[in-house]
Amino acid sequence: MAKICVITKKGSIVGGGYSNRTRATKFNPTGKKRKYLNLQKKKIFIPELNKSIKVEASVQGFRTMKKNGAYTTLLKAGLIQAK
Repeated sequence: MAKICVITKKGSIVGGGYSNRTRATKFNPTGKKRKYLNLQKKKIFIPELNKSIKVEASVQGFRTMKKNGAYTTLLKAGLIQAK
């Protein structure tokens, strides 16, 4: 399973390993490091459909769901069908 948020459609990024201050004082080049999302698995009850579904999304996606509502967010993401 890909490590992608189903709500925000964001994936992992590649970033450097050292800060600029470390590079300035010690010449020890490092390779790139992959940084993953904070994916969580939750079971969410949707009152409009009167059922629960399991969602694996990032914390930012769950915050979006809390702000806009679970039904509209999951409908926009394509995880549920309109009734």
